[in-house]
Amino acid sequence: MLNTVPADRVTHSDLANAVRVLAMDAVEQAKSGHPGLPMGAADIATVLFTKFLKYDAADPKWPDRDRFILSAGHGSMLLYALLHLTGVKGMTIEELKNFRKLDSKTPGHPENFMTPGVETTTGPLGQGIATAVGFALAERMLNAEYGDDLVDHYTYVLASDGDLMEGISQEAIALAGHLKLNRMIVLWDDNEISIDGPLSISDSVDQVKRFQACGWNAFRIDGHDPKAIQRAISKAQKSDKPTLIACKTTIGYGAPKKAGTSKAHGEPLGAEELAGAKATYGWSHEPFVIPENIQAAWAKAGKKSRRVRKAWEDRLKALPQDKRAEFERRAKGERPAALADAVAKLKDRLIAEPQNVATRKASEIALEVITEAVPELVLGSADLTPSNNTKTKNLTAISPGNYAGRYIHYGIREHGMAAAMNGIALHGGYVPAGATFLVFTDYARPAMRIAALAGIPAVYVMTHDSIGLGEDGPTHQPVEHLAALRSMPKMRVFRPADAVETAEAWQMALERTDGPTTLALTRQNLPQVRKEGDAKNLSATGAYELSPANGKARATIFASGSEVEIALAAQKLLAEKNFEARVVSVPSLDLFLAQPEKVRHEIIGDAPIKVAVEAAVRFGWDSVIGPDGIFVGMHGFGASAPYKDLYKHFGITPEAVAEKVLRTHNL
Repeated sequence: MLNTVPADRVTHSDLANAVRVLAMDAVEQAKSGHPGLPMGAADIATVLFTKFLKYDAADPKWPDRDRFILSAGHGSMLLYALLHLTGVKGMTIEELKNFRKLDSKTPGHPENFMTPGVETTTGPLGQGIATAVGFALAERMLNAEYGDDLVDHYTYVLASDGDLMEGISQEAIALAGHLKLNRMIVLWDDNEISIDGPLSISDSVDQVKRFQACGWNAFRIDGHDPKAIQRAISKAQKSDKPTLIACKTTIGYGAPKKAGTSKAHGEPLGAEELAGAKATYGWSHEPFVIPENIQAAWAKAGKKSRRVRKAWEDRLKALPQDKRAEFERRAKGERPAALADAVAKLKDRLIAEPQNVATRKASEIALEVITEAVPELVLGSADLTPSNNTKTKNLTAISPGNYAGRYIHYGIREHGMAAAMNGIALHGGYVPAGATFLVFTDYARPAMRIAALAGIPAVYVMTHDSIGLGEDGPTHQPVEHLAALRSMPKMRVFRPADAVETAEAWQMALERTDGPTTLALTRQNLPQVRKEGDAKNLSATGAYELSPANGKARATIFASGSEVEIALAAQKLLAEKNFEARVVSVPSLDLFLAQPEKVRHEIIGDAPIKVAVEAAVRFGWDSVIGPDGIFVGMHGFGASAPYKDLYKHFGITPEAVAEKVLRTHNL
């Protein structure tokens, strides 16, 4: 692609080569990174950004913008170069020079919380394309509510071979195809190279046929032919299905020896290859220098949708005040004032009419009122709706081509569900809550981790939370999952003890806007342990004294969820033996441990004997009871039997708690 046109004329090649050289220079200076993808995919990205993308660099959060998701996050310099060239504020040339340096806006993989213009954190392959399903679904749902005048945009994805090899991609494309998300367009950088070498050493899938089998429009083009790329995107925009455009490219395009090889994938080109590639492009400028005419042409591309954005803002302003205010509130991620009032009234009702139900049922009771108070709450389940109790009477399900509902049947796709939830939340306008069994957080965990890392306010309704699920046995009985989720930074885990705590947990989950929340709920019925009303959300500190001692406490029994009932019964047994104990309910251990030391000390108290009761492993509880504290819980996997038999078999009973307390006291 030699540049032989007059200096005052800017060609497609000039624009694409500017992206390439910025990526190459940044990787070379950092002595780390992936230059091959930006070099190979620059033609695709240039056509998309200059000819199609509805995007205003002056307002990268404009609600009706097209979304561009770089699923192949290792090629991050492609995106950073585009953000810089189109004129996104803060994406300076200095930031490109600081690629992969501490606190720069150009980290190794795109992070939505660090870099303006980045839609979602990507890096683990497959997450981007799966998250994009949520973006595309949210666009259609919001369009069904507000119409074309306010919501009318596309979700574009640049995906790599690795994205399509990851198992989550099958869950994602099957769901998108089923729902006919025709505003989702995937541009596949089909370069047939992975880290180990040619893709042929590990894969022989015909991806076009695979996507077609999942209900997609899919076809192949030359990914270095700008006219072919333009025709393909135009065709995709008219499709009634989601579209895969397989763009045949050369990784490391232009590098004399490394082009088309794995050597261009994950390491700097080196001085010789760098110079050779620039010679191929006819590029003679110093590192990080973009000629003014090319820079101006890219800046023009960054402004091309400005009139469209301003016209959209005029349409928003013309709406009735109440409809406009509601749209803006939801776009900003602000929660309605009605939420707190709805939960307060529900708690009053529960105190007046106690409910002895499983907390999964208590969750449904809470959702009956919360879904009315929070219109942006969208629920769903990975094919466990009757077990998770997440579909309330006032919700209708989304179906192919019909996006006006607020309930999503995700199918048996836990990982895909969690990733799509990330996209729904990041798109804006909705708060997603998705459900499965707690043990299957193992399947959903990579996307849940992205939510925690990126500060995405998703809610996971995880039922069947312990050996209390009974006969399904150890494959379905989570014992280590609470500890694993509590150990995840920024993941908040609630395990409520009854209907009142469940309502409070839902309030905390929905009021949170800076990260995800997991609600661990029981299959088995539980008594309502909160008998007295309290306007405060007692679960907000993660733990609170539920039942004080009649005199000076000699032991404190800490418990969560279904084991609070056991702790209260043990307290009663100890009282019969003139041994005073207090009970502290711990609906959120991680939230409690995050409280100031003064708050923690007051709740933990000074009783010399400390006991934790939870039908799970001990890990994490030593922060409360100390390494010498008593733990009554699981020390291995569960078993298949009725749940009451299991509690007796594993020694998680009031009698066992009382006996261990008395034995410790008598030592």
